[in-house]
Amino acid sequence: MAQYKLAHINLNDGRSELHDLLELTGAEVSCNTLPAGVSVPFVHAHTHNEEIYLVLSGQGLLFIDGEELPLAQGDCFRIDPRGQRCLRAADDSELRFICIQARAKSLEGFTMSDGVVSQGDRKPSWL
Repeated sequence: MAQYKLAHINLNDGRSELHDLLELTGAEVSCNTLPAGVSVPFVHAHTHNEEIYLVLSGQGLLFIDGEELPLAQGDCFRIDPRGQRCLRAADDSELRFICIQARAKSLEGFTMSDGVVSQGDRKPSWL
């Protein structure tokens, strides 16, 4: 059985959710594009999942708990599950972003504490 799942999405689609495509078991990932002047059509929160956003391009606004904050390429932010949120693209710019959802307070390790360097003979051609 393969230890990976490789797929392809069209980055020009408005929204691509990866949970089914990649058979995700610990997080949800979506790639999103809001056309200029367009908003997510609702304010929402979550019961268990925090959201992590990375703005890939464009400009817009983040509504979070009654505040409106400007967004631009390179901005990244985390929202607690209870945070009331909504996103909007600027009138003159589409907003492209990645959103990752994971259960809040579930991270037990990350790259430096969870990663294990392989000791076998199997290596890529570039090593």
